[in-house]
Amino acid sequence: MDVDEAQRMAAGLLAVDLPRRWRHVQGVAAKAEAVAAALCLPREVLVSSAWLHDVGYAAPAARTGFHALDGGRYLRSEGVEDAVVNLVARHSCACVEAEERGLRGLLTDEFPVTDGPLADALWFCDMTTGPDGEDLDLAGRLSEARERYGPEHLISRYLERAEPELQAVISRVEQKLTHSPAPASTQRQLA
Repeated sequence: MDVDEAQRMAAGLLAVDLPRRWRHVQGVAAKAEAVAAALCLPREVLVSSAWLHDVGYAAPAARTGFHALDGGRYLRSEGVEDAVVNLVARHSCACVEAEERGLRGLLTDEFPVTDGPLADALWFCDMTTGPDGEDLDLAGRLSEARERYGPEHLISRYLERAEPELQAVISRVEQKLTHSPAPASTQRQLA
C-alpha cells in the first residue's frame, strides 16, 4: 500500500464519521512525513502507518473496542502489508492498553513485537499530536487525554503505566532529530 492509498483509506473510514479523529490523523501523518525525511526512515511504511494508525476506531473495523487491535485486524483483512499492520497494531504502548482491556494475549499472539526506529517514530508522531492535529509535548498530550477520559478510566490507567516507556521513546526520537542532518525546512516543521 502506498501513502496515497493509505490516506484515501483513512479518509474513507474517519473523515465523515469521526472528524476529530481525522484531524488528529492528519496531524500525525504530516509529522510522520517530516520525521521520515529528517531521520531517513522508510517513508512509505512510516507515513502509511501514520495515516492508518487510528482506523480501528471506525465502525467497519471496531470489533473489540481496542482500536490498535481492531485496526491491525482490519488492515490485515484488507491485504495491507505486514510492516504497516504490525506498526498499527502495536503503536503507542498498545500492549499496556491491551492488558488494561484484558486483550494482551490476543494482541501479542496475533501481532509480532515492533520496535526500533520506525515504531519509535510512529509513537513519537502520535503522542506529540493532539486530538485536533495540534503539536503537543508528551506532558500536554497525556494531560489532555486524562482530562478527556477522567482519572478512573482505563485510558488514564493505561497512560499512567505507559508514561515511562512513552517518555523514553519520545526522548530517543527527539535526540535523533536534534542530531539529524536534515534540511532546515524539515527541522522547522518539527519545531
